Amino acid sequence: MTDEHPLDQLHIAELRFTCVVGVNPHEQREAQEVAAHVTLYADLSAACRSDCLEDTVDYKAVKLDILAAVRGKRFNLIEHLAQRIADVCLARQKVRRVTVTLEKPGALTGARSVWVRITRGTQEAKT
Repeated sequence: MTDEHPLDQLHIAELRFTCVVGVNPHEQREAQEVAAHVTLYADLSAACRSDCLEDTVDYKAVKLDILAAVRGKRFNLIEHLAQRIADVCLARQKVRRVTVTLEKPGALTGARSVWVRITRGTQEAKT
């Protein structure tokens, strides 16, 4: 792939799951709902030509991998949870970069949600 062809994007919007996330005692007692917005960056040109699943990023498999990595787990920070999801996505061979936005509804009184967004690439995954 050359610089003339920017990476394509595949989005998973509002993937909802529950896990324990937070540092306060009440947050550590029970799982809370989290919504993940994941953007996978990859060269999808082969899939555009072939119409074959093996030439793209299997977003159902990515979803299942994310859920396996986070459901029933404990995290102190949503930042750490976001990194865990990014690592799962970057383990896919075709994914070169990922942006993970996590929303934690009801985390602050008077606010609909709190969210964090991180972007990671394959170079960060190797270090």
